[in-house]
Amino acid sequence: MCAKKVTIREVAKRAGVSIATVSQILNGKAMNFNPLTVQKVQAARDELGYKADHLARQMVGKQSKTIGILVPEITNSFFSTLVKGIEEELLFSGYISMLCNGGFNGAKEEKALLELAKRGVDGFIIASPSISDEVLKEVLQVKKRPVIVLDQKTTAERSDEVTTDDFNGGLLAAQYLKKMGHTKVAVIVPDLATENISCRLQGFLTEFPQALQIKTKLSKSGGQAVVAELLEQNIEAVFALSDELAFGIYLGMRQNGKSIPNDLSVIGYDDVEMCRYVTPALTTVAQPIYELGKQAADLMIKRLATPTSPYVKRVLPVKLAIRGSVKVKI
Repeated sequence: MCAKKVTIREVAKRAGVSIATVSQILNGKAMNFNPLTVQKVQAARDELGYKADHLARQMVGKQSKTIGILVPEITNSFFSTLVKGIEEELLFSGYISMLCNGGFNGAKEEKALLELAKRGVDGFIIASPSISDEVLKEVLQVKKRPVIVLDQKTTAERSDEVTTDDFNGGLLAAQYLKKMGHTKVAVIVPDLATENISCRLQGFLTEFPQALQIKTKLSKSGGQAVVAELLEQNIEAVFALSDELAFGIYLGMRQNGKSIPNDLSVIGYDDVEMCRYVTPALTTVAQPIYELGKQAADLMIKRLATPTSPYVKRVLPVKLAIRGSVKVKI
């Protein structure tokens, strides 16, 4: 014999609140209520074993409680940490995510975005530079799905956005190298620099306008590939615009019988977990990656709750994490 299904009315009675209050709290609007009320509703839900009928909710309310996430490379520690932050915040508000890994392939990413729209996701969090403005326009205006643009791309279309203070990050790196006495410096720039990475570069060039700029792929192998030129040019210190590039430089230096920071000082950007485990530990500009993800999810939840509210851009601060990869030049 099947057990009787617990209703939202029973949850409301157990929590001592109205059915409307339970409905809103369990449907992503917990931020509108006193934390004690939210706690009582969630406790009643758990005690009674209440399970929402998501299929019925989607048919009636036109919501799937699902958010599509698009990143260019999930194997990159930055993006895996970012997704963790997004998922935690979404789950707290009763949403789940559908993750697509684009692999820096514009056509693949565009197809993934449109397929997610067909499957009824309520909105998109996009952390990839490869999506065209035309596809974003279709999602925003034709599909009528909210979009949160995160760190990688700024679109001319109207959407909420979360990013970090990249210009100041580049400036912090340059000021530290100058403070440590370095004058002959280089900056490693990805072939396809996104807007946020370009801001890092501009911040760095404020202090070192004549810095050698070397372009390469945004990957460990890309960083490894530039080492020969760094050594040939007798560069004293290098600013890698991502930690991935910096890790590649570490390997390339080791392969050439050179050491960091004795033969080359290195600063990275992002502060992924591996920075603490390489030798020497990498000095880097620290982004609040996990918080970046949580903020993106929070903006999405608020946008779905109040779709006509003014669009928001949040800029999170960065800081310099000083470790052992930069030496004082005597």
